[in-house]
Amino acid sequence: MDDLLEQFLIEGRDLVAQAHGDLAALGREPQRRDRLDSLFRAVHTLKGSVALFDMAPAERLLHRAETRLDQTRRGDAPLIARDFEGLIAVIDQIDRWIDDIERHGRLPDAAESRVAEILAALDEEERPAPAAHDAGGLPDWAEAALARAPLDVRHPARTAFRYSPDPECFFRGEDPLALARSVPGLLALNLLPTEEIPALEDVEPFRCVLHIEGLSSTGIDAVRTAFRMVPDQIALAALEADGEGEHREGRTEADGTQPETAESSGAMRVSSAKLDALAAEVGQLAAALNALEAATERAGAFDRDFAAELRRVHGALSRSLGTLSATVSEVRRVPIEPVVRRLPRLARELAASLGKDLRFELAGEGLEVDKQVADAIFEPLLHLLRNAIDHGIEAPEVRVQSGKSASGAVGLGFSRSGDHLSIVLSDDGRGMDPDVIRRAAVAKGLLDGAEAAGLTDRQALRLVFAPGFSTSQAVTEVSGRGVGMDAVQRAIERLQGTIEIESTVGQGTRIGIRLPLNAILTRLVTVCAGGERYGLRMDQIDETLRLDPATIEEVGHGRACTIRDRTVPVVSLAALLGHASDVGEESGRLVVTGATGQRVALSVDTVDERIDAAVRERSGLLASMPAIGGTAIDADGGVLLVLDLPELLA
Repeated sequence: MDDLLEQFLIEGRDLVAQAHGDLAALGREPQRRDRLDSLFRAVHTLKGSVALFDMAPAERLLHRAETRLDQTRRGDAPLIARDFEGLIAVIDQIDRWIDDIERHGRLPDAAESRVAEILAALDEEERPAPAAHDAGGLPDWAEAALARAPLDVRHPARTAFRYSPDPECFFRGEDPLALARSVPGLLALNLLPTEEIPALEDVEPFRCVLHIEGLSSTGIDAVRTAFRMVPDQIALAALEADGEGEHREGRTEADGTQPETAESSGAMRVSSAKLDALAAEVGQLAAALNALEAATERAGAFDRDFAAELRRVHGALSRSLGTLSATVSEVRRVPIEPVVRRLPRLARELAASLGKDLRFELAGEGLEVDKQVADAIFEPLLHLLRNAIDHGIEAPEVRVQSGKSASGAVGLGFSRSGDHLSIVLSDDGRGMDPDVIRRAAVAKGLLDGAEAAGLTDRQALRLVFAPGFSTSQAVTEVSGRGVGMDAVQRAIERLQGTIEIESTVGQGTRIGIRLPLNAILTRLVTVCAGGERYGLRMDQIDETLRLDPATIEEVGHGRACTIRDRTVPVVSLAALLGHASDVGEESGRLVVTGATGQRVALSVDTVDERIDAAVRERSGLLASMPAIGGTAIDADGGVLLVLDLPELLA
């Protein structure tokens, strides 16, 4: 792929995300001038970027959007609901066309007709150009421009202008000096530095650091037209002469926003493959460190002094590995916003295709997550969003009949909870009926009637993750084929995450996803059950303890114990995994987990060491085995099965 095109695809999508964020903020708080300016800059920069490629329809759309925003910035016409709809349509269309350029290298044949449709939504009639503000006198820069001009041009001058080109304009193929020289009736032109001129060796030749000032014999409107493509970079002053040819008063107008002149951040782009390789090496180091710890314990049986020295070395290496892992994790973190930026547009399009009114709210998208999470989370979220709109949100007339507003609400929020990312997708739709799910499961042969009746409502809701499960009576373009929710669960599992569903019939559904922020190393507790060794994720464990086996009592068809005055059911891990022997019943060693929403104590043979390990997703023969969350390298170099406690106990 061409380097220039690759850069455009990255920056173009970032600008689309910025524009959508600014539009959403302005919809809530129309008085936010900073958001209006940010939206204007995003649209203006996008317009300059698409001009480098064969995207003339996109340039026309963005120019119209820029004109509308410029009128609002100058105080002539506030944005109304129709404007917001049109601007969203423009940004959504630019987003689609960026995808087309990436996939096909050109815009679709229907691009021109699409431009006409969107321009109609933006209102074909241009609003009147802003009147110049009466400032009661000339600004200092205009006075200085007059003073620098030759005497013979001062009297015919009617307009003074000051053009401050964007510092990065050269990279977009712009020629500021040629633009300034195109001003009609040009009488005088001066180039002034925007900052102190550096030493020759420090000069950046491709950075524009000039103000271009000039005088024109034409009116302010004609000069403004010459700079119509860069309205945020120009300041104008209308000059009024007295009978002796002296300019004493004037009218001025300026953009009110200075172009950004931030210094280079020193950032550099690194191949994602190199970051993945670096993370893999950290995992290998962790495995080697775990092996060193095991070797140290064995050495203690022969030479205590040597073992003590090994422990000191192990401690130093462990601290260095912790620092390295944290640094690599920080480098791998990327904003979630570019990943989810397409969801609002897709939600609007899907709702419109189904004839539903929808309010979609996105919150917390500014959080940063591990690159592995960012790369893999879009498809699961899209599945969930489509289900929420198709299955959850009712048709407008149905909502009104049930006492709800005609417009449904879907919210997607991101937040940080300790070392984890929490994602919540909620809707105020019809909700999920556990009884309907039970009947559907029986009809599809997933369960018999007795098994379905024995499920709690929480367990019944989790049946939607079974392969091929669907309650839809008809197959549509959106859903009904039983494909999606099982794929969502597998995707979340591959990220070492969990997913839970809460729903109330008639009120809506809430789906919660919990993912680790650090996808490189996972803290595990190793246990033995039925004579086999397993790994349990620390974030799924509340505590470990040892009780007198006599205090574990038979209760109904199961067993339970009392922990801090609360009765907790006890389940044999060996029995859950199908092992015949169960030393755990006699050892009294318990691992207490709340991963399923209620506390459960797992009886095990032994609770062993804690290790940091890179957990790999299950594959091959393990891919079809339930309750296996992945594999890791144990301290002895063998493969350690990492259990998924929520699935094991579901």
